[in-house]
Amino acid sequence: MPSAAADASAKPANSRSRVLLASLVGTTIEFYDFYVYATAAVLVFPHLFFPAGDETTALLSSFAVFGAAMVARPLGAVFFGHLGDRRGRKTTLVAALLTMGLATFLIGVLPTYAVAGWFAPALLVILRLAQGFALGGEWSGAALVATENAPKGKRALFGTFPQLGAPIGFIIANGLFLIIAALMPSEDPSRPSTAFLEWGWRIPFLFSAVMVIVGLWVRLNLVESSAFAKTVKTGQVRKMPLATVLQQNLRELVLGTFYMLATYVLFYLMTTFSLSYGRAAIDAGLPGLGYEYTNFVLMMIVGVVFFGVFTLVSGPWADRFGRRKTLIWVTLGIAVFGLSWVPLLAGGFVGVMAWLIIGFTLMGLTFGPMGALLPELFPANVRYTGSGISYNVSSILGAAVAPFVAVALWSWGGGSPFWVGVYLTAMAAITLVALLLGRETKDVDIEA
Repeated sequence: MPSAAADASAKPANSRSRVLLASLVGTTIEFYDFYVYATAAVLVFPHLFFPAGDETTALLSSFAVFGAAMVARPLGAVFFGHLGDRRGRKTTLVAALLTMGLATFLIGVLPTYAVAGWFAPALLVILRLAQGFALGGEWSGAALVATENAPKGKRALFGTFPQLGAPIGFIIANGLFLIIAALMPSEDPSRPSTAFLEWGWRIPFLFSAVMVIVGLWVRLNLVESSAFAKTVKTGQVRKMPLATVLQQNLRELVLGTFYMLATYVLFYLMTTFSLSYGRAAIDAGLPGLGYEYTNFVLMMIVGVVFFGVFTLVSGPWADRFGRRKTLIWVTLGIAVFGLSWVPLLAGGFVGVMAWLIIGFTLMGLTFGPMGALLPELFPANVRYTGSGISYNVSSILGAAVAPFVAVALWSWGGGSPFWVGVYLTAMAAITLVALLLGRETKDVDIEA
């Protein structure tokens, strides 16, 4: 056990501004990196990293690589969770951020299929797995920094700040892609320009290095939370946190995993699948909404603003009414929303905007409370491991397959989004059952 961790209680506590900034900055960078890949998976990688042929097959292959990262996330949760529960939150968060930043930067310098053949997508898969491995340790650490340093009665509010990294990262990533696309206009609206495909797409990946430097500067100034310091002082640190959480908190692991299921499916349908569906030509093999890339991303950004606003709104609601009650009502809303896709998307521009705004609003309301709920399920000595595993195993069940399943259902339905919406409703029903079986956690002792 390092002496720094043992002496944590002797150091001054983190200020509220430092806590909020450290939890927000890191997840913003992590989600920025993920969104950069998600956008490239739709716009660039089908053209550059897979052999020419059927466009739908190339898109599905690109999404499959996108989903591969979700498989690595539970492994990252176990690895970084072990470090976080034994060595402390600060060191672990710095390591996760460095791993994510390096993997993203290296994607920006990869050779394409035309240059390296199948070696190019193989390297892409490896670096994508590294991204997922890093994100497996990032979220739970950021959530713990926020909730373990929160004042009494405001844990859910503080827990929304790492969650804000998702909408902010989306806006930065897609805003940068929009700027680059505007500087490199294409004559064919359905395909990026030659300059963009040759080198412009690399800029957002390389830019992540600058953001990582900022994130490291913020996180290196953190001190350990009193919850972890108390765990060290009382000798409660576990030699094998994974074994302990599996033996003593298996029910919480399972419930936490399914708490996140509807959130993940909604998240990736609204950010990844929607970009494909919104841009697909009305008369294409898989007909969509037919919007140009720039116009549809701007529409999505409007929706993501609602995502951010209602992420913050969800915190005080969850602190006042409880995490479980808040999420039960929101999950019911997600289920109804899934059944409303066809009438909304048939309503022209106004209907599409309503679809985006409602979907992203529900996303904020369901994502926000998770920053407090999942950490509260577990005792301090296995909290990093337990919350990280629940969050990231759910990514396999939800996020890893959501874009792929959505494209398959979109194709099976002859271009109609009806079955994609039904899929979302079914996942919401599973989450609802888990919430009904769970317990309220807003009054638990976070240092126990």
